[in-house]
Amino acid sequence: MFIECNHFGGIPADIDTFERGGLFRDDEVLAQQAGTLGGAVKTLSAFGANTIGLVAASACASGPVIDSCYHDLKEQIIARLKASLPVDGVLLVLHGAAVSESCLDVDGDLLIAVRDAVGPDVPVVATLDLHAHVTEAMVESADALLAWETYPHADAYETGERAARLLAKIVEGDCRPVMVMAKVPLLCSAIHGSTHGDDPFAVVMRFAKSFEQEPDVLSASAFLVHPYLDLPGMGGGGLVITDGNAERAEQHARDIAELYWSKRNELEPKIWAPAAAIRHGRTLNAGPVFLVEAGDCCGGGAAGDSIATLAALLDENTSDVAYVPVVDPEAAAACHAAGVGQQVNIALGHKLDKKWGEPLNVTGDVARLGDGRFLYTGGIWNEKFGDMGLTAVLKIGAVHVMISSFPTYDWADEQYQSMGLDIEHARFVVFKNPMNHRLLLGDVAAGILVLDTPGPTPATLCGREFTRMQRPYFPRDLDIPGLEPTLLRSRSASDRQSGDHHSSQQRPERVHK
Repeated sequence: MFIECNHFGGIPADIDTFERGGLFRDDEVLAQQAGTLGGAVKTLSAFGANTIGLVAASACASGPVIDSCYHDLKEQIIARLKASLPVDGVLLVLHGAAVSESCLDVDGDLLIAVRDAVGPDVPVVATLDLHAHVTEAMVESADALLAWETYPHADAYETGERAARLLAKIVEGDCRPVMVMAKVPLLCSAIHGSTHGDDPFAVVMRFAKSFEQEPDVLSASAFLVHPYLDLPGMGGGGLVITDGNAERAEQHARDIAELYWSKRNELEPKIWAPAAAIRHGRTLNAGPVFLVEAGDCCGGGAAGDSIATLAALLDENTSDVAYVPVVDPEAAAACHAAGVGQQVNIALGHKLDKKWGEPLNVTGDVARLGDGRFLYTGGIWNEKFGDMGLTAVLKIGAVHVMISSFPTYDWADEQYQSMGLDIEHARFVVFKNPMNHRLLLGDVAAGILVLDTPGPTPATLCGREFTRMQRPYFPRDLDIPGLEPTLLRSRSASDRQSGDHHSSQQRPERVHK
C-alpha cells in the first residue's frame, strides 16, 4: 500500500483514488514489471521463490485516506496473507507517510497487523520512500526497512531488488539484521532535497550510503521526512541495518542524523513573491523560466487547484507565453461542453481545497481537449499511465492554462506534452512539484524561481502551525542546544542492547501500546 498523505489540505483518498493510481490483487500483483513492486517480484522469482501476490494499492499523494477505504484494503491484505500461511517471509512496498482519518500511522499499523499474522519469527521487510515519517511501530514490527536512495525518485525498481535480496538472505539464515533509526526534529520542504550534485541532502545521502562498504552493514538509509503531516516526533535522519552489530548500527545512524542536522540552514530555500519572480524572470537570458508553485504540489498531497501564480501572470498583463496547470473538474467539463475554438467564461480554481483562496473569473478560448491519459517516462510510475481525467487547454491571452479533473504526480513534463504544450516554446512554465522540474533543466531553462504562495505544501515550514508536532523543531527554532537524536530500535537491536542474544524463538511476546 503506497500513498503519501497531507494533514493540511488536499483531497481525501477513497477507493477510486487507488483505482486510478493502480489497484491489483492476487496474480495481478505478480504481473507488475515496473517500480518497486516489479523489482521485488522479478528478484524473488530469480531466487526460485514461490511468490504469492496479495494486494497492491498505490495512488498519487492526497489528504488522509478515508477510514473505510483503509480498513477495506488492510482487511484484504491481511486476509490473503493469513490464507497463504505458512510463509517464509513477507515483503511490503510502503511509502511511510500515510495516514487515514483516524489512524495516524497507517504504515506502522499495517506492519503491526502483518507481524501479528505471521508471528515473531517470520522475516518482514518493507521498502519506504526517503520522505517517510519513520515511527516506532514501523521499526519494531519490521526486520528491515529500506528506503529509496534518489530524489527525484529514480531507483524504485532497484530498491525492490535490494529488498528482495535482503529478504532472501534473512530467510536463508545468512544474516541476523539489527536496525536502528536516529531522528532529529528538522522539517523542511524538498526544494533542496536532491540526492545529486552538491545539494545539502545529497551530501547526507552519500555519507549514509558510504557505510554500506563495511562488511557487516546490510543497508543504510537517509530520510528527509515528509513535513506536511501533523504528528508527534516528526523528523529525518539515518536508519542503519547491520548483521548483528547493534552498537555499529546505532553509531552510524547517529552520525547520519547529526550530519543532516548540521545541514538545516542550507535546506531552507530562497522564495519569491509571484509578481516579483515574473518581473525578475523577464530580465533573464532566453529560454523558459520555471516558476515553482511548491505550495500546491499534487505529489505532496495538495489538490493542485491553486490559481495564485496564474493570477499573478494575468495581473502582470504579460505578453510572454506562459503555461500553468490547474486541477478543476468543473472548469474542465465546461471547456469540453463548449468545444475547441469556443470562448468560455468560468470561475477557475480553489473548488477542491477552498481554504487557500477564491476562484478566479476568467474568459478564454478553448485551445485543446483531451482525455487526460499520459505515459510516465521515468520515476516511481515509470511506463505506467497517469489519468488527469477530462483535460482542456484554455488560452487567456498569452497564458495557456492546462485544466485537468484529477491531481496527478509530476515526474517531468508528461502532462504538458500530452496536451501539446512544449515547454521550450514558453517563456514562463509553472511547475508545482518542488524538485522534478530539475529533470528538464539541461540547457533549456533560463532560471528556476521558487514561489511563496498559499497551499498545504509550502516551500518553507517557518510559518506552519502544528498541533501534534511539538516544539522545539527547525525551522521554528533555529538552534536546539544539547540536541540528541531520538533513537528507534528494532526488536533484535533492543535485545542485543539489553544483552539478550538468544534466538528469536526465546524472545518474549511483543507488548502493544
